[in-house]
Amino acid sequence: MTVGGNDITVAGVHRYPNRWLAAVVMIGAATMDLIDLTVVNVALPTIRRDLHASGVQLEWTISAYMLALAAALIIAGSLGDLLGRKRVFVGGIALFGAASLAAGVAQTPGQLIAARAVQGIAAAAMLPQLLGTFRTMFTGDERGKAFGMYGAILGFASAIGLVLGGLLTQADLFGWSWRTIFFINIPIALVSLIAAVAVVPETYDPQAGRPDVVGAALLAAAIVAVAYPLLQGRSLAWPAWIWALLAAGIAGLIALGVVEERRQHSRIAPLLRTHLLRTPAFAAGLVAQLAFSAALQGFFLIFAVWIQVGMGFSPIAAGLTALAFSAGSFLLAPMAVPLAQRFGRLVLAFGGLLMALGSWGVVLGASHVGHGSNPWPVVPGLVVQGIGLSLLIIPLVNVVLAAVPHGMAGSAGGIFSTAQQLGGAIGVAVVGTVFFSRLEHHSFTASFKHSGLLIIALFLLAAVVTLLLPRTAVVDAEVV
Repeated sequence: MTVGGNDITVAGVHRYPNRWLAAVVMIGAATMDLIDLTVVNVALPTIRRDLHASGVQLEWTISAYMLALAAALIIAGSLGDLLGRKRVFVGGIALFGAASLAAGVAQTPGQLIAARAVQGIAAAAMLPQLLGTFRTMFTGDERGKAFGMYGAILGFASAIGLVLGGLLTQADLFGWSWRTIFFINIPIALVSLIAAVAVVPETYDPQAGRPDVVGAALLAAAIVAVAYPLLQGRSLAWPAWIWALLAAGIAGLIALGVVEERRQHSRIAPLLRTHLLRTPAFAAGLVAQLAFSAALQGFFLIFAVWIQVGMGFSPIAAGLTALAFSAGSFLLAPMAVPLAQRFGRLVLAFGGLLMALGSWGVVLGASHVGHGSNPWPVVPGLVVQGIGLSLLIIPLVNVVLAAVPHGMAGSAGGIFSTAQQLGGAIGVAVVGTVFFSRLEHHSFTASFKHSGLLIIALFLLAAVVTLLLPRTAVVDAEVV
């Protein structure tokens, strides 16, 4: 361990004096990822028009990012533990900036999709290092405060992304149009890179095993094999090989689970703590996360296309309308975890129910939105959706971890993050397929309302399975 060089190997051995400054720098860099999860949605119709992208290519623009993030997340965490979290984090910043430049200068949908995939890999390199470094730099109440700050910025960045995407796209600075949403990451990456090198300490896990490179490759291949048929199946008229590829992807995930189960005590760092899946509460929480993420990402894809292309709203008007969702989520966000600690799973189930009811309200209000004006009929539903989100997803991990061994908290959180990205990509694929298929013979509003029924069903599924979770919740300091 190198004290002078700010190397830290075990939490609590040294209290790094610049830990809060380092936390701010790391959160600032990670904000690029947090904003990119929402900023692109509002720009999709403009990207579609400028690059002559198909509906499937729009789905890939969103899904490529999330699929790459899901595939690389766990292996990136293992690499950081072994090689040094700062080293991997800084590399992730540099790669994200380069990928953002590539996305901004893309001339074809394929080039943009490829750049988005690299962005996802870069984000995967950053996020586990932030979490791991926080666990090492902070202890006790400070740790809970640090993660609370990160959670608050996460919600704020998502809201900013909705407005920023519309504002930058419509402002058309230097004639760059939607490309500005990617170019803006470049100065952020440069400043973050310099600051991270200067103040972030290098941390390791002395007990870390060797990264499972072969397992990571199998995981990535299996995820793509599952997602590709869902995204491309409709445009290819569902040939037999598409179904075979889907089956192979599912079989690959099962095979990986079997292999991981047998090597739990080997020197190779496990990708998946498969024995956690035998805990009913953990499995139920994972299903809730998948269903929630699928519904949410699917919703914002079709909402952006419907309100701009179908209803003629400008990008900034679309972003401001969607901001009602974020406003709703902020209303109860500070109370979500305390409520879950008092009432447990009932709070989460109620949150899922509110998300379904809010989605129903948006579906009902869609017919009354004016062309290019009067978004108010869908605003109440968006607000209710946001309130439901804060009650469901903010305390979800806290409740699930009440049934997980304390030493497994980090691994459980990593699996949940992977499930979040994978669920979102699958939701974009499935909901997008339903929407664009319906659009071939129906209006935008009819297609949006038809797809909305699937979104409602997914939120209801998330609500129901939360009833299998523990009755209580752990506190924030225990989660991290």
